[in-house]
Amino acid sequence: MQLYEILLLGAALSADAFAAGMSDAAAWPRMPQSRCALIALTFALFQFFMPLLGYYCGAAFTSAVSAIAPYLSFALLAVLGGKAVLDWQRGGEQARTLHKKARLGAGKVLLQGVATSLDALAVGVALLAQDTAGRLPVHVVLCSALIGATTLALTGLGVRLGKAAGSRFEDGAQFWGGAVLVFIGFKLLFEGVL
Repeated sequence: MQLYEILLLGAALSADAFAAGMSDAAAWPRMPQSRCALIALTFALFQFFMPLLGYYCGAAFTSAVSAIAPYLSFALLAVLGGKAVLDWQRGGEQARTLHKKARLGAGKVLLQGVATSLDALAVGVALLAQDTAGRLPVHVVLCSALIGATTLALTGLGVRLGKAAGSRFEDGAQFWGGAVLVFIGFKLLFEGVL
C-alpha cells in the first residue's frame, strides 16, 4: 500500500461525511461558522479513531461490528433524515419558519459521525493486515491521521457548499437534506449487505 492509496482511501471513506455535512448545512443555511467547523471536526475525529479501533481490536471485534454496521448506519441515518422530511411535510410554512431558527444539535451530529464512520472499523483491520505483511508505508496512527485530515477537508467543503445551496433554495432545503441522509443510509445498507 502506497501513501497516495491511503489518501484515496480517506477520500472514499469521507464521501458519506461530505454528503451528510452538506445536507446539514443546506437544511440550516444560517448556521454559524463555529457549527460548520464542529460538524467537519466531529466527522474527521470519527474517521480518525475508527480505523485505530479496528486496527487495535483486530478482526474478532470488527467482524462482529461489521455484521451489523450496515443496519445500524441505515437505522441512524434513516431516522434522522426521515424525521427532517416528516417535519418539513407536516408543518408546511410554519415548520420551515421554525426550522430557519432551529439548531442542529450535537447529538444529531454525533449520531451522524458514528453512522458515517462504521465502515472505517473494517479499514482498520485492512490496515492491520497490510502492516502485518510489511506493506504499510507509515505507522497506523499516521494513516488514520491522513484519513481524518482528508475527511476534515472534504466535509468542510461539503458544509460550505451546503450552506450556499441552502441559502439559495431555503424552502426545500430541509426536505432535501433529510432525503439525502435517508439516501446515504440506504447506500450504506446496500453496500454492506451486497
